[in-house]
Parts: sequence; C-alpha cells; structure tokens
Amino acid sequence: PPGCGKTSIAEAIAHETGSRFVRVNAVMSNVAELREILAVARRRPEARTIVFIDEIHRFNKAQQDLLLPDVEEGNIRLIGATTHNPGFYVNPPLLSRSHLFRLEPLSSEQVADVLDRALTDVERGLGERKHTASRQVLVDLAVLCDGDLRRALNALEVIALSLPEGAAITPNELTVFAQER
Repeated sequence: PPGCGKTSIAEAIAHETGSRFVRVNAVMSNVAELREILAVARRRPEARTIVFIDEIHRFNKAQQDLLLPDVEEGNIRLIGATTHNPGFYVNPPLLSRSHLFRLEPLSSEQVADVLDRALTDVERGLGERKHTASRQVLVDLAVLCDGDLRRALNALEVIALSLPEGAAITPNELTVFAQER
C-alpha cells in the first residue's frame, strides 16, 4: 500500500550494503534511460548498483526483458515496488529470479508513533515549533490518512505550520484540515 515504506526499505538496503542507489519511476522512464543506467552499472561493478523501480508493474515486456541479462549477470540488484500482484505484471523470468516481500499497511498506532516523534524531533521534524498533540489526536490523524505515513506526515506539517509556534494541535484543527483538504 502507499506510504508503508517501500522506497525507504530500498534506500536502507542500499545504504547498509554500501551500494549505489538509482531510483527509477516506471511511469516516467523509457528504454533509453534504462540502457544508460545499465551501461553505467556495467562500467562500475565496484559500485554494486541497486536499481529501484517504483511502479514496476507499469514497465512493458520489452522494458522488463532489458533488465534480465544484467540481473542474471549481477551487474545490478533490482528492487521493484508495486501496489499490484507481481504474478500478473512482472515477466516470469524476472519474477523467478526475485524474492517477493509483501508489505502490510501501517496501523493507526504505528503511524501515530511516528507522528509523535515528528512533533518532538528538532533535527528532522517539527520539534523546534514546540507543538503538542494528544495521543488520540495523532491516532485520529492517522485514521484520516488511511495509514499512509507519507500523507500523515504531510498533513501534520500543514496543520502545524498553520498554527502559531507552541500551539496545541486539537481535534478542532483536524476537523478544519479535513474540511479544507
């Protein structure tokens, strides 16, 4: 599902393995771009290139076939993300060389935990603004965003920036946000 961490997991794998990370969106990409990415990966095997293809289900058969030789030879490590069943959208030869991981939607409680951290984190969050919110408000915001963490963080930022620094985020702010969006 959206906002459950597919891209973040791919980035973490690249970071932990010290690999070069190339992000491709299947909607925006084409064969010429793929050929260039694969050529660079072949020229730089020491970089251990990870190619992350978001919405891989959008790649046609020719685009997927283009990836296969470099996956087989180990020139790239392919991580594909899709919100669709890969059994129907990814070519069988590519699928047979893959490990599939199904990510579940985040619970409202999990999203609320992250929102709580975002409110207090001074370096990467809204901590400098010193807003407060009850646990119930954060859970309600998570529910409003259907468990999509990215959406919930964006919503929290919009709400926080619409208030004076140090103001509490209350159910009233959630109601206004829900009506305005």
